[in-house]
Amino acid sequence: MSTRAAAVQRGLSLEYFTVGWNALEAIVALASGVVANSIALIGFGLDSVIEVSSGLVLLWRLHADHNEERRKFVERWALRLVGITLIALASYVAGDSLWTLWKRGAPERSLPGIALAAVSLIAMPLLASAKRKVASQLSSSALHADSQQTNICAYLSGILLLGLLLNAAFGWWWADPVAAFAMVPLIAHEGMEAIRGKGCCGHDC
Repeated sequence: MSTRAAAVQRGLSLEYFTVGWNALEAIVALASGVVANSIALIGFGLDSVIEVSSGLVLLWRLHADHNEERRKFVERWALRLVGITLIALASYVAGDSLWTLWKRGAPERSLPGIALAAVSLIAMPLLASAKRKVASQLSSSALHADSQQTNICAYLSGILLLGLLLNAAFGWWWADPVAAFAMVPLIAHEGMEAIRGKGCCGHDC
């Protein structure tokens, strides 16, 4: 097996893991968020849904690696489609966070949400690092963008965990929507970069 073929196989394994992990993450986060009335958890769950979509697109791209023209097409559209969904997510999180702060809606404590955020905070940086290595081996802007999407998941995990812990420990109801709102600039920035057709390093696709 050639070096490139081995890198493609490694990338496929990482993306299959990404799809499976984030599907489970989305189910747990959305269910916990609805039960606890937590905007941050719901936003995190929606980000996981986006990660599933991104992973599926990258699986398509990797399976097409042997065809150069098809590979270029998939990379170009993967960046833009992920960018659009990120902007939609940023808009949702911003709107619901501001609404919750205005209505003073207090979320319930969520132990499943705290556990999910803690595990994700450990796993996502490792997954992102592995994806960046494969992306460099394949010189793939789409894979670089996907690794950045995974990095965002790690950042959101840390923000989410902080908000949930503050609410559980001190009853600071506003920590949850504030933590969710803190996600918005990061998500929106990455979304605009992707829509402009740039990978995580700012290189044109």
